[in-house]
Amino acid sequence: MNKTLKWSITAALAGFLFGFDTVVISGANQPIKELWDTTPLFHGTFIMSMALWGTVFGSLFGGYPTEKFGRKKTLIWIGILYLLSALGSALAIDPYTFSIMRFIGGIGVGISSVAVPIYISEISTAENRGKLVALYQFNIVFGIFLAFISNYLLSGFDGANDWRWMLGIEAIPALLYSILVIKIPNSPRWLVIAKNNEKEALTILNYTLDLKSAQNKLNEIKESISNTDFNEKLFQSKYTRVLTLGFLIAFFNQWSGINFVLYYAPEILEKSGLAVKESLLSSISIGLVNLVFTLIGIRLIDKLGRKKLMTIGSIGYIISLAMVAWCFFTQAAPLLLISFILLFIASHAIGQGAVIWVFISEIFPNKIRSYGQSWGTGTHWVFAAIITLITPLFLDEKSGIFRDNPWPIFAFFSFMMILQLFWVINKMPETKGISLEELSKE
Repeated sequence: MNKTLKWSITAALAGFLFGFDTVVISGANQPIKELWDTTPLFHGTFIMSMALWGTVFGSLFGGYPTEKFGRKKTLIWIGILYLLSALGSALAIDPYTFSIMRFIGGIGVGISSVAVPIYISEISTAENRGKLVALYQFNIVFGIFLAFISNYLLSGFDGANDWRWMLGIEAIPALLYSILVIKIPNSPRWLVIAKNNEKEALTILNYTLDLKSAQNKLNEIKESISNTDFNEKLFQSKYTRVLTLGFLIAFFNQWSGINFVLYYAPEILEKSGLAVKESLLSSISIGLVNLVFTLIGIRLIDKLGRKKLMTIGSIGYIISLAMVAWCFFTQAAPLLLISFILLFIASHAIGQGAVIWVFISEIFPNKIRSYGQSWGTGTHWVFAAIITLITPLFLDEKSGIFRDNPWPIFAFFSFMMILQLFWVINKMPETKGISLEELSKE
């Protein structure tokens, strides 16, 4: 295994914790609601979406530690945050303590969505950058998959305390990640841009490139910032296009309804007529399809490019979401409904899922990449938090607006994906095979 791949896999393991942490709550959703007798608004705000508000905070401000202290140190602290959150959530004695612990884990998720794609994009080449950064997404869906399996296996393990085991088991991979990430090097681009440490940067480049290529890459990095004002701000007119691109890909990602489905999968499947245990088992199929099609997306992202994958995914979104709405509206058989939900998951995995973290990490110039990544991921998590917060108002079995039949929600998501397809075809640029320095010039 070459060093670039090894370092990328290690850093991308933060994605595993990301996926596990964000979805494991789906198994604890109903037990916690019954245990603390929460109202729909309280449950949506303090139980289900609190981690996402932590993620919003982490993503919006994650650019600072990533730039100030470096990608590597930031990744180490991400593992520690996950560890604290897992143990604290499992041992929580009231909803407020639980919320604080989930918020801490969310901060880890948010910062990881800034630091990991940046780190991997900066140690890779234009030819393999797409698939290496997409390893982060693979680990996210792998974490999601194992979270669904873990929830299923732990259901009935300790009665009323099942949910504590579901959340607490994350402490094991969090500890392992914190140890492993200590061994990766700093980003050579960060060393040059933030620390002016050309000697260490060249040493790291020499691990992955021959002597001449390493020196040429170092010179290219230096040239890319030669005329840069190191005090310039992210929000200025010359960055309007990349800011808009970062905002829209993140905006559409969440208005596909992906977090709505992943966070509330068991509850949604129960509304199709499945029993509780059956809904948890069917959730595993969601995780499996997500994993398989993410692998396909990773294989294709540097071959077909980002734009083509987004086009394929958008078409799949439109069809699958419209059919899920139709299935709920006509009260079709649960098996047919699940089939279209799986098509939706496959469409996400091969499109937005594979592309978003790669695309955002590519489009911003070297000097402002950390803060640009915060902008894009912050947008993503703000809308994820809003959707997760308001979902109980629509699905709650007692007072939800669409508690009996959620078909209008899926019809709305399908319409939003028509808008995404229009944006992809007309406005989204292709970044495949172009170095970060060349993209900075553009």
